[in-house]
Amino acid sequence: MPVHPEIKKVLEFIPESDPNFKIIPEEHRKIFDAPVLPVEQRVQVHSVEEKTISTPEADIPVRIYTPEEGDSFPILMYFHGGAFFSGNLESHDEIVRPIAAESGYKVISVGYRLAPEHPYPAALKDCYNVTKWATEHQEELQWDGKNLAIAGDSSGGNLVAAVTLIAREKQEITITKQILFYPSLDLDFSEFRYPSLVENAKGYFVESHTLAEHNSFYLKGGVDTDNPLVSPIREENLEGLPEALVITAEYDPMRDEGELYAEKLEKAGVPVELKRYEGVTHGFLGKFTHLDEYKDIYAFTGDFLKSAVKSS
Repeated sequence: MPVHPEIKKVLEFIPESDPNFKIIPEEHRKIFDAPVLPVEQRVQVHSVEEKTISTPEADIPVRIYTPEEGDSFPILMYFHGGAFFSGNLESHDEIVRPIAAESGYKVISVGYRLAPEHPYPAALKDCYNVTKWATEHQEELQWDGKNLAIAGDSSGGNLVAAVTLIAREKQEITITKQILFYPSLDLDFSEFRYPSLVENAKGYFVESHTLAEHNSFYLKGGVDTDNPLVSPIREENLEGLPEALVITAEYDPMRDEGELYAEKLEKAGVPVELKRYEGVTHGFLGKFTHLDEYKDIYAFTGDFLKSAVKSS
């Protein structure tokens, strides 16, 4: 379908990209990290707690969302997007709140270290370490001890996929479900291997020619993009990974890699639910979920998380 009329209006106000423009992370963060809605207009949950988690690598800030009063909860770890160099707990607050409310999960949003100050594998280690920390603090978190899901958008989806690979290898934690919102799963931009990188190359917020620079901060120091922990789509064996929900957007350069990953998971015997939202662009969570065509994404996500929840 065509781009949604309301999204098209926004796109028309965005100036044409300058091929000589260079990203300055600090400046980019000032714009990207600002949430759209004031706190009082965001979805309300029972409680929101700020905490700092000490891990072997660093002290990591988290924000813990408890959806309602209760004695025991399934837990969802959330890894925000932002191309590994922007985004934070506040930028994704309005995304995490409705996920908690619709799912009934206690959600822990992870403020992992950002590139270029902390390139790969800092963010990945932080996400894994905080997830492991959660399993070690069952009583404090009122975790049900059974259900541990992880979710993330864009680069956060990359971290989700990579954390599942580490968890499968180390066998220290058991992740029950994974959710990838328009994930970035292939960080090798030496060629455009996916049709969506060409079809949606320009004019839809994220542009294909900028992806290499966006991810260069995370890949600082000559990181091998064939490494499945960097580009999870390169993993040949996807057997035994958690049940997955993959959400893609029609007008997203990264659409096809997300859908290919879902296909590969399914071929490996992993239960997968794939949904493409039509007429919308990358990064639509929080920005366009007020529109009727996309507001169901949180209920859809909640239904996936609530399905087949293990009793404690």
